[in-house]
Amino acid sequence: MISIIKHNNVVDHPLSPLTESEVKLSVDIIRKEKGLSSSVRFASITLKEPKKEVVLNFKKDDPIDREVAMVLLDTKTIKTYEAVISVTKGNVLRYEEISDVQPNIMLEEFEECEKVVKNSPEFIAALKKRGIENSDLIMVDPWSAGYFNIPEHEGKRIARAICWEKKFENDNGYAYPLTGIVAYVDLNKMEVERVEDYGVRKIPTHDANYYPETNEAITFRNDLKPLEIIQPEGPSFTVEGNLIKWQKWSFRYGFTPREGLVLYTIGYEDKGKVRPILYRAALSEMVVPYGEASFAHNTQNAFDAGEYGMGQLANSLELGCDCLGEIQYFDAVLGDSNGVPRTIKNAICLHEEDYGIGWKHTDWRTNHVEVRRSRRLVISFFCTVGNYDYGFYWSFYQDGTLEVEVKLTGMLNTGTFDESGKSKYGTEIAPGLNAVHHQHFFNFRLDTTLDGMKNSVVETETVAEPEGPNNPHSNAFYPVSRTFQTEQEAVRILDMPTQRTWKIVNKNSLNFVNQPVGYKIMPGENCLPFAHDSASVIKRAGFIKNHLYVTKYNPEEMYATGKYPNQHKGGDGLPKYVQANRAIDDEDIVVWYTMGHHHITRPEDWPVMPTAYINFQLKPVGFFDGNPALDVPRPSKGSSCKAKTNSHCNH
Repeated sequence: MISIIKHNNVVDHPLSPLTESEVKLSVDIIRKEKGLSSSVRFASITLKEPKKEVVLNFKKDDPIDREVAMVLLDTKTIKTYEAVISVTKGNVLRYEEISDVQPNIMLEEFEECEKVVKNSPEFIAALKKRGIENSDLIMVDPWSAGYFNIPEHEGKRIARAICWEKKFENDNGYAYPLTGIVAYVDLNKMEVERVEDYGVRKIPTHDANYYPETNEAITFRNDLKPLEIIQPEGPSFTVEGNLIKWQKWSFRYGFTPREGLVLYTIGYEDKGKVRPILYRAALSEMVVPYGEASFAHNTQNAFDAGEYGMGQLANSLELGCDCLGEIQYFDAVLGDSNGVPRTIKNAICLHEEDYGIGWKHTDWRTNHVEVRRSRRLVISFFCTVGNYDYGFYWSFYQDGTLEVEVKLTGMLNTGTFDESGKSKYGTEIAPGLNAVHHQHFFNFRLDTTLDGMKNSVVETETVAEPEGPNNPHSNAFYPVSRTFQTEQEAVRILDMPTQRTWKIVNKNSLNFVNQPVGYKIMPGENCLPFAHDSASVIKRAGFIKNHLYVTKYNPEEMYATGKYPNQHKGGDGLPKYVQANRAIDDEDIVVWYTMGHHHITRPEDWPVMPTAYINFQLKPVGFFDGNPALDVPRPSKGSSCKAKTNSHCNH
């Protein structure tokens, strides 16, 4: 008989993150009940989130039913299953085969794939053609194979592996690409299907080591004085289970192997009550299309969330390195491919930051100065996907603004040039070393609850008043708005000539000037793809062609590329969801926003890339009766702000 844990002694809310004991128990239950063989691997283990009404109506000490959702892969029968296990009742609630899909690449498969490639006779022979006698110092990166209508790949779970050579153990091997060798690996059998050799190319000779233990030319700067961030009375936030409260904000956090950090029930206290803003917010998908036409890179279109999983690739963070100040860390509990609980220590970082001037005004007649410093609460995680590193930061401001920021750093994807010695699709970042131009698209799923479940989205464009008597100096302009009625109306792109913006509103909640309360999407950097509609990446990630989608809420529609993007032929996800063309005005809706980073590579990105930043904000527009940060206290006039004049503060 399988023992059942009492969850009210372990978790205090339906959205509490999974515990190690829940992961272990759920695996034990399904192994026993379904008689799973050793060939079954656990592609995903995550909390089965309860229905909205269960969460929103939950009261302290109410009974909690805990369920675990799984994706399982039998590598022998090559069948994929979805399962739901009740760890409260101790049984399997659902166990269903899902046909014609390929689960994500699992963490353990990265190392297994590298090992099997390096031991392949065909691969060893290709190395010998290049004068490399053993594979000990070879780096093999398993890339998702995508879908390119290759008959021998049908029905198989394939990785496309490319490689580099290190000169010593701690060397940066990305300086020495072995362009020309491509290995295809059947991940289910964990066998090399074939090795393609496109010919020997000249390997660059310049190293790219970036820390002093491996590069004696690096000497640290000695003119930086200490900059200490201290909070002698501790941080201003509180943590109860997975509930975080700070200033007037409150929200819960979670963590999944695919999305990484998830935020729930985000609200802001106003006039004595917490007003809901978002029910659930998380990264939905991330796609990186590469822009080169040659064999080496023309199939590289990584779906980093759906094919790999941002959460399962999360880093363990370190105080003083990844975060500064008074830090609260949270572990992330996942399961490995064998169903064993895997805890990523310090996966999530929570801290406060000073953010300059919040608001200020000097009355020039009386010389009276009022200034408030802005402070924000930041919750974040960092992950490494092969060569690239990504940080995801959610920031809460005292004025009711919510910001999503992604930090991009790490290694460029490198290759060598063909016989011409150049490429129009990349930049020569070091002698003989090519870094391919590419893009990064991030889609965020925002399940809105702005003052309630029924919301709408308004598009506003600015137009110029026609020249004539009503515009005597030809300078006037005004906004024109419309409310989206259906999903297909809301498939939109940004437009600078009209300053197009989108605002989430609640028609049933009016502010003190009798207008619907709202929050506006404030875009940062963005771009559109350059791949043609016939390209595989556009068929599989069609969402990147637009910056905005609005859908009617459906708990099965969680990801911009669908549940199983790995080797999918295309047509799933957001483009499919909106074909239903459901009504979205005054409905329970989900807003999907895509932002893109257009990366034309440069030598300064090498040997490790300085962080690039891309963001968007959700900013209140008529949600409050006025500036909600008026009550932020004046800054203390201590040693931290020593004015040299009446109007300047050194820092």
